[in-house]
Amino acid sequence: MANYTLDMDKYRALARQVAAESCVLLKNDHQTLPVAKGSKVSVFGRIALHYYKSGTGSGGLVNVKRVAGILDALKETEDILLNEKLADVYEAWVKDHPFDKGAGWGQEPWSQEEMPLTDELVSEAAKESELAIVVIGRTAGEDQDAKAIPGSYLLTEAEEEMLRKVCGAFEKVAVLLNVGNIIDMKWVQKYNPSAVMYVWQGGQEGGSGVVDVLSGKVSPCGKLSDTIAGDIEDYPSTKNFGDAKENLYQEDIYVGYRYFETFAKDKVLYPFGFGLSYTGFQVETKSFQEKEDAVYAQVEVINTGDFAGKEVVQLYVSAPQGTLGKPARELKAYEKTNRLLPGEACTLTFCVSKADMASYDDGGYTGYKSCYVLEAGRYGIHIGTDVRSAGLAGTFEVKETVITDQLQEAMAPVQEFTRFKPQADGEGYRLDYEAVPRRTINPIDKIVKRRPVDIPYSGDQGYQLGDVYENRISMETFLAQLSDEDLACIVRGEGMCSPKVTPGTAAAFGGVTQQLKKFGIPVGCCADGPSGIRMDCGTRAFSLPNGTALGCTYNMPLVEELYQMEGMELRKNKVDTLLGPGINIHRNPLNGRNFEYISEDPYLTGTMAAAQIKGMGYANVTGTIKHYTANNQEFHRHDCNSVVSERALREIYLKGYEIAVKDGGAYSIMTTYGAVNGIWTAGNYDLVTAILRDEWGFDGIVMTDWWAKMNEEGEDPSIKNTGIMVRAQNDLFMVTSDSESNAANDNSVESLAEGKTTRGEYQRCAGNICRMLMRSPVMDRFLGKTPEDDLVVIGNEDDEDEEVKNIVYHTVGSDTNLDMSAVNTDRGNSEIFGIQMKEPGLYGLSAKMRSGADAPELSQLSMSVFVDNQLKGTFQINGSDKEWTNQSLDLGFVMGNHYIKLYFSVSGMELASLQIEKTGEMKMPF
Repeated sequence: MANYTLDMDKYRALARQVAAESCVLLKNDHQTLPVAKGSKVSVFGRIALHYYKSGTGSGGLVNVKRVAGILDALKETEDILLNEKLADVYEAWVKDHPFDKGAGWGQEPWSQEEMPLTDELVSEAAKESELAIVVIGRTAGEDQDAKAIPGSYLLTEAEEEMLRKVCGAFEKVAVLLNVGNIIDMKWVQKYNPSAVMYVWQGGQEGGSGVVDVLSGKVSPCGKLSDTIAGDIEDYPSTKNFGDAKENLYQEDIYVGYRYFETFAKDKVLYPFGFGLSYTGFQVETKSFQEKEDAVYAQVEVINTGDFAGKEVVQLYVSAPQGTLGKPARELKAYEKTNRLLPGEACTLTFCVSKADMASYDDGGYTGYKSCYVLEAGRYGIHIGTDVRSAGLAGTFEVKETVITDQLQEAMAPVQEFTRFKPQADGEGYRLDYEAVPRRTINPIDKIVKRRPVDIPYSGDQGYQLGDVYENRISMETFLAQLSDEDLACIVRGEGMCSPKVTPGTAAAFGGVTQQLKKFGIPVGCCADGPSGIRMDCGTRAFSLPNGTALGCTYNMPLVEELYQMEGMELRKNKVDTLLGPGINIHRNPLNGRNFEYISEDPYLTGTMAAAQIKGMGYANVTGTIKHYTANNQEFHRHDCNSVVSERALREIYLKGYEIAVKDGGAYSIMTTYGAVNGIWTAGNYDLVTAILRDEWGFDGIVMTDWWAKMNEEGEDPSIKNTGIMVRAQNDLFMVTSDSESNAANDNSVESLAEGKTTRGEYQRCAGNICRMLMRSPVMDRFLGKTPEDDLVVIGNEDDEDEEVKNIVYHTVGSDTNLDMSAVNTDRGNSEIFGIQMKEPGLYGLSAKMRSGADAPELSQLSMSVFVDNQLKGTFQINGSDKEWTNQSLDLGFVMGNHYIKLYFSVSGMELASLQIEKTGEMKMPF
């Protein structure tokens, strides 16, 4: 009997529900929404036809069979009539103005060209329709940030003109924002549409979820996971965002609403936690009680309106300013009701530990340096439906300052700078500054003091990892067999698209050499990413709502249930860890990767991450939470140093990870590309050992981001510094093309030989990797213990193509000539094969082809070439080209493992061969 059942209908239903519950309604005048049954609507905006299911890069690019866009879903609903004439105009225009995917990785433009509108077209649409829906879209993505310019954070001139004309012609206009994260909202007051709703990037079922809300099937119940201010300059981080070398986190703990509610309430357009509904709710605190270690509150929620719906109740704490200084309010708990019918009530119970209200003293201001403390004074508990409207529910007094957690200084800055500090000013606070406490303990001293003892080398004793798994020997006895060379190899992950694991995935780790495999170490598999399983060979998977959307649901049980399905899909594809969720803080709205991440608030971020990890754990797989930590900018992400106080790190930027580890049971983490306080995170001992393992009790693996750098403090970083990485207990370098040959030319062996990194430190990392593998499904598969019916899939319409199942790999040296004469070039057919590059460089691909004898003279025969599922170019000949001809295209910079797919759109081509040839050297981009 199967242990797991992946029901694709349930999967789709859950994803659709998440997309619907993430929608945040900001404005709804004149009862514009929901759309009255039988009403006719005119839909404006090209993104209605090109729905953004996710952003780009590793947090997107999930291959799907079908995406339910907003216009698609409107056409399918019987309750809303569509202005088909207007839709036809857009479809005709889009044919001549195709979607611009950009010229390479992470280069898709933030917005697409918008169709100009004539007064006549808009006026005609207004005569035929009771309501206009305007869809405005933005992508987001890895390797580039948004900018405060039109077409990115701001609207384009064409989008503004569209709003001006449509809002001028229609009494009711609903604007839908299909975006990865918040954008500038000044246009709302300028054009005054009657309804505005953020619908985010909702994955493959996103459009259906949006239409469920538009039609009234679901009442909007999403809440903002970020504060929306009037201008980008209102965010205090903006002046210290976007530098190529260094960003000072001068705002310190005053991120998002913590800043605005303390210093700048007047700058807020829509507060954190805000979101309207089609119905009304009465939220009343029925009881409040303080006990020794916690406070308790019971809250009654009554649906006072005419629609069924859900409400989110949020609990905030206001701590006394004391000597440390505190934000006016901090989120400490939230809960979403079940669906309440009109007149129905429910009671929610909250329990918040007093220890969770403590603040970190990084300078000894309270007399307790490196401690979490509850400062003396009165604490207020505020309960409501957003940060601004939450009312006082109760208070309690702390008579004298109390230590809640005694820690040790870690990751403190060495650089002198100042940070925000509130000063009382009448009934509020004015912004002042104080010097940031600087480091007093050198992390090198900790490393030397706490180095693990070497396990003496025993040589091969015939033991396998399965013996540890079956409790026949200890891990130490097993690790003693590994030579220095074995230890250097096991800390190297392989990929991308390694042939040793599921085709098209991001990396392989563990038993990546024959000798390691001989010791019974299986090869684990990692796959991107936060929006679903990305497989570069074209295998289809399920595309999930993005991180911001998940956060805006404020529904932990629902997110956990969705990720149970994701866990089973991972298991189905033999993937041991998903490279996600991404849980960095939305420090600034312009960060290009905010769409992967969840919120400006660490508590909401951490609890949502914990729900995802728990969900995937249902199928005995996991997620790799990333990017640890302070990855708040994509521009020069490999080089930029984040200068942050220890307090801000612990209270804001590390807190979500702490919650995911302690409450979610996370056991896989990825560090960042950049540096925090001068030390690149991939080799930062304080980050991955002192805090993560020693303080939080983390028992898992830490991996680098792909081709990340490491450094000795004060020295330039390099991808070759794996000895420093291992010393820090960052277990895996991701990635090399071949571990055994040391394709990345790292310094692991030299570091061991010279004693800079000890054998015990390498054994410690090897043990972490082996324990990770033993708790993953790959271990049972390797031992032949997993039955074939371990997982049953019901209704799986997204199963992988047959061509992906039996991929042939070719090793490419300076050039490789491949015989293609047996390839079927009939219309609609494709050929896929893998390539393994011996060395990085610039490469080109040339094809030898001709038209077949039966091809009509005027026919146009084409072959499209995809690399890792991205179109690189198209070879085209005519039916008259009866002689062999050669054409070529530039593949650009290539390294590692990849997939090439050939697609034939018209029958009649004869293909003799393909040649992949190195055309030049290129400096490594990292």
